[in-house]
Amino acid sequence: MNLLRAAFSVSSWTFASRITGLLREMLLASAFGASAITDAFNVAFRLPNLLRRLFAEGAFSQAFVPVLGDIRTREGDAAAKALIDHVAAALLWAVGLTSLVGVIGAPLLVYAIGSGLSGSAFDDATVMTRIMFPYIGCMAMVALGAAVLNTWRKFMLAAATPVLLNVAVIAGIWLAPQFMARPIYGVAIAVMIGGLLQMGAVWWGLRRLKLRPDVLKSPRRAFGYAGVKRVLSQMAPALLGVSVAQLSLIINTQIATHLGEGRVTWITLADRLLEFPNALLGVALGVVLTPSLTRAASSNDQAGYNGLIDWGLRLTLLLGLPAALALALMAQPLTALLFHNGKFSDTDMIQTALAVQAYSIGVVGFTLVKILAPGFYARQDMRSPVKVAVIVLIATQLMNLLLVPYLSHVALALSISLGAMLNAGLLYVGLRRGGAYRPEAGWLVFLIKLMIALAVMGAVLWFMGQGVDWAALKAAKWERAGRVLAMVAAGAATYFVMLAVLGFRLRDFRRREPTLPAPGA
Repeated sequence: MNLLRAAFSVSSWTFASRITGLLREMLLASAFGASAITDAFNVAFRLPNLLRRLFAEGAFSQAFVPVLGDIRTREGDAAAKALIDHVAAALLWAVGLTSLVGVIGAPLLVYAIGSGLSGSAFDDATVMTRIMFPYIGCMAMVALGAAVLNTWRKFMLAAATPVLLNVAVIAGIWLAPQFMARPIYGVAIAVMIGGLLQMGAVWWGLRRLKLRPDVLKSPRRAFGYAGVKRVLSQMAPALLGVSVAQLSLIINTQIATHLGEGRVTWITLADRLLEFPNALLGVALGVVLTPSLTRAASSNDQAGYNGLIDWGLRLTLLLGLPAALALALMAQPLTALLFHNGKFSDTDMIQTALAVQAYSIGVVGFTLVKILAPGFYARQDMRSPVKVAVIVLIATQLMNLLLVPYLSHVALALSISLGAMLNAGLLYVGLRRGGAYRPEAGWLVFLIKLMIALAVMGAVLWFMGQGVDWAALKAAKWERAGRVLAMVAAGAATYFVMLAVLGFRLRDFRRREPTLPAPGA
């Protein structure tokens, strides 16, 4: 399998997801502005999203994918199918109970994450939490299905499903005002519809592979299965690690609600821009690398394992560094183009752009973590990333304590970014010290060439952005769009032309997955 082609396939669908996600946020910002009601929606949506990252796409996937890949490599497809059936049943029981508790305890959950919301906004957030909380159940099943599809090298469907959520929410933003007195509630309902559509799509993919899980099992039978116990034993430290990371987001959201109206929305929109490079590169490479790293580790192929890590790190820096630089230099142009419409004011645009610049510092850190952390998970070492996550949490909140009084909401983005860089650095040191990874030859020359290309690209973007009043261009939408697209095209062209001049070729980054013996061979 050509890993670069697989990563490009995942990245392409992820790009479609992020484009529709941006359109979703643009319409939401235009329809409701950076107001108390959008703060309430963002707080309510963050609750199931946090649990999705915690249980479904976070600790569960980190524990399940290596175990599933290891069993498939060592014991074959029949044993893997039995594991899928029992894990799916156990997961369904767990998320069903969690959803019920969340709906009943919605006011307490909203208070825990957004106690600074005003009275009416707090009530709206509670109602929308009850509407959207069962979304975690849908996403848990989607995460399981995606893990199976990725293990069987069927990457595209799992990468494409988030588009369905965005399309459903966009439809909700358009249609809700025609049918509901509180249109924002219609958007919350659309989130649930999107979750059901995602689950249906993944289940269809599993059915085509004849891997659709048999979930009709009692809790005792499901949780008593040896493979489930193994996943749970791996999930416990992974859950702690992901919990630490999500706790930082909860604290930051809580702080933002006390800084004043609109802060939660500014941070949320800035985070949306951050997700573009993170998802297009970090998520895509993580999805493709994790099964391959697991196979290499399970087969004791140290050379193949080392080569995969090295390839992922180089590709991350090659594409992540220009993305970070472009996001920093184009924060205001991009924010103006995407969000500065309708009820979204000049102040909203400027403050969101400042948060985008703070987030740009962490782009490389976020993407590197997606490469380095799977290096531990593939070796079924869940504890090392947990220790790193605890250190990062403490450091992040100390930075908040020092910086928030001076930088307000920008400090929240900055602390997350610096924490991501610290996270990546500590994970890298851990892999090196443990002997799991040794850099291959050519890194110094590679980095020098990258710095030259980045310097030229940065100079071009800086020059093109000088003297432009992006707030004043709100009434000249086409001119604004043309200027921004010209900057994007010029920056990309400059960077890749410089890479070509410096000797970089696409074939240098092609990599095939190591060929391993069949199970039992």
